[in-house]
Amino acid sequence: MTKRLYLPFLMAMVVALMTSCSKKMGELSSDYFTVTPQVLEAVGGKVPATINGKFPEKYFNKKAVVEVTPVLKWNGGEAKGQSAVFQGEKVEGNDQTISYKMGGSYTMKTSFDYVPEMAKSELYLEFKATVGKKTITIPAVKVADGVISTSEMLEQTLGSANPANGDDAFQRIIKEKHDANIMFLIQQANVRASELKTAKAFGEEVKNIDEAANKKISNIEISAYASPDGGVGLNSKLAENRQDNTAKIINRDLKKAKIDAAVDTKYTAQDWEGFQELVSKSNIQDKELILRVLSMYQDPEQREQEIKNISSVYKTLADEILPQLRRSRLTLNYEIIGKSDEEIAKLADSDAKQLNIEELLYATTLTQDVAKQEAIFTKATQIYPNDFRAYNNLGKLAYQAGNLDKAESYFKKALSIKNAPEVNMNLGLIALTKGDRTAAESYMSKASGSKELNEALGNLYIAQGQYDRAVNAFGNTKTNSAALAQILAKDYNKAKNTLAAIEKADAYTDYLTAVLGARTNNASMVTSSLKKAIAKEPTLAKKAASDLEFAKYFTSADFMNIIK
Repeated sequence: MTKRLYLPFLMAMVVALMTSCSKKMGELSSDYFTVTPQVLEAVGGKVPATINGKFPEKYFNKKAVVEVTPVLKWNGGEAKGQSAVFQGEKVEGNDQTISYKMGGSYTMKTSFDYVPEMAKSELYLEFKATVGKKTITIPAVKVADGVISTSEMLEQTLGSANPANGDDAFQRIIKEKHDANIMFLIQQANVRASELKTAKAFGEEVKNIDEAANKKISNIEISAYASPDGGVGLNSKLAENRQDNTAKIINRDLKKAKIDAAVDTKYTAQDWEGFQELVSKSNIQDKELILRVLSMYQDPEQREQEIKNISSVYKTLADEILPQLRRSRLTLNYEIIGKSDEEIAKLADSDAKQLNIEELLYATTLTQDVAKQEAIFTKATQIYPNDFRAYNNLGKLAYQAGNLDKAESYFKKALSIKNAPEVNMNLGLIALTKGDRTAAESYMSKASGSKELNEALGNLYIAQGQYDRAVNAFGNTKTNSAALAQILAKDYNKAKNTLAAIEKADAYTDYLTAVLGARTNNASMVTSSLKKAIAKEPTLAKKAASDLEFAKYFTSADFMNIIK
């Protein structure tokens, strides 16, 4: 009897044990997980990942609660992403329920703040599982390798960015003019003795300009007018006579002074334009009504009649406005000719105080010697301390020399003088080099009007991970940053052309060319460009050794020989 009972009891124990074991939720294979992207990549200072996972059939205990946490691990550190919690069918809760019989799929989105050490890292999923009060061990599962950190090269490529310049407003030839008016009585064209004084004074100014060493007369204009009262025929003859009589006097004075200057003449029969201008500036009663008449009627005679019908103001018009329109306007057009390049360059070196600020800033464009440019800008800050441009441009030179602290100091001094768009843009670039995107955005929002702004915004968009937008902002700019944006946006043909056109190619130009070669499966481009890059900047060998852009070349003897 005892033996008969023993066998069924033993079989029941085995079944129970097997069932129990099946509910312990053991190790999960990496085959149950996919990660997008397959190789993690830094984007805008973050490392985003989308994880698609699956709990297999008859795996998830009905009473289990499992917390899944993505963890990016590297030598000496790790970063944890956002966890997700799942529950079995018999657990009361609000988390995603996984069927024991059917299993279940899930999607997790996570992101890690990028640090350089992540270049050589691994992404794991860690599990914290409980069944009731018991803790169940589920081994962590590796689901992805490393982080491509090409976008983080912005810190290096910013060195080739073009800071905004505080441009000079130097003009070698400045156009000027001198005006005078000869006035006439109503319906008269003779130049009165009192008006001859005006003509004489005008002639003296013409003589002074003609004798000045740095001035040149272009021409003299005589524009004669008649007021709008009176018929068109009468006024045409009157204005023409005023023109001729004025021209006789001016030509006589020019001949006497032996001055050869072109005299151009014209006349306007009825000066409605001048009439409208004077009325609009006056305090005449009903002036709005007068202006409305001018806008409603184009025929001169109808205009005149309608205005005369406004009897309350016509006498005021006749006394105050119309006399000012009976005139010949004299205009002397001439040019002021500035110092030659040779004079400016010499004075900038020997006696800078003899130059105005525009000439002094312009002097820096006459030399390619950075030390001389710096010396001239420094003199400009001493002679004209209230002009922001020299400080800004000293900052630009320091930036281009790689001295960012010095550059920032100059830019902030310039900003204290004037909140100029150029300075704000440059401080935005400084903020980007420090990784402070918030400050960069703030500065660049105040940089509208700076002609270099689009390029600066291109750099900002890279930092934000907006690669297509960055490419559009850079346009045809030929810099390392522009090429970086094009590589990240996968516009490889444009990136190749940009890299080839960079005037002062540096180690990072070559390194980006190597990256481009790796992405386009051009092994010779990878090796030749990487060799140039490391020759210029030996520290890039260490970067290349762990850069997953070159993962497929890690077993290449040629590649390994280059990065030794």
